[in-house]
Amino acid sequence: MEPKAEPRPPAMGIPMSGAEYYPPAGAGATAAFAMQAQPPVAAWSTGLCDCFDDCGNCCVTCLCPCITFGQIAEIVDRGSTSCGASGALYTLIMLLTGCQCVYSCFYRSKMRAQYGLQEGPCIDCCVHCCCEHCALCQEYRELKKRGFDMNLGWHANMERQGRTAATMPPQMPGMTR
Repeated sequence: MEPKAEPRPPAMGIPMSGAEYYPPAGAGATAAFAMQAQPPVAAWSTGLCDCFDDCGNCCVTCLCPCITFGQIAEIVDRGSTSCGASGALYTLIMLLTGCQCVYSCFYRSKMRAQYGLQEGPCIDCCVHCCCEHCALCQEYRELKKRGFDMNLGWHANMERQGRTAATMPPQMPGMTR
């Protein structure tokens, strides 16, 4: 009698702990482990504590960090959220919970992924929880050094750079409120 093969759990697209996969005989290692190319990890253009490289932004961030956060979020989200909406949500989270650093650390992670920046000097949430204002200033300076005019927003930057920005579809007559 032939040994009975154990049934495998259905593939769900998420890793399952303890699940092992053995490729069929004759399949090379490339079939089992297809790796995606990772962008090279680059250093930040300025340090975390180089806030006074841009004194104007440093003052704005210290007095009203929601403005700097809103500007960063609009660029990182590529115009899908406005500076005002992101800044208002940041302020609301700050006033209700005092944990705005948890919200802003996600944008740091997203920005790092977009531009291939290294995570440092420690993990993103620790940077934002311990040095919120410094982290916002560093992110602002990074985007500025990458050619963004932070006062313009995403769409105006794309027009200025000669790229096509994502725009709203035209409204049809009779479809207004």
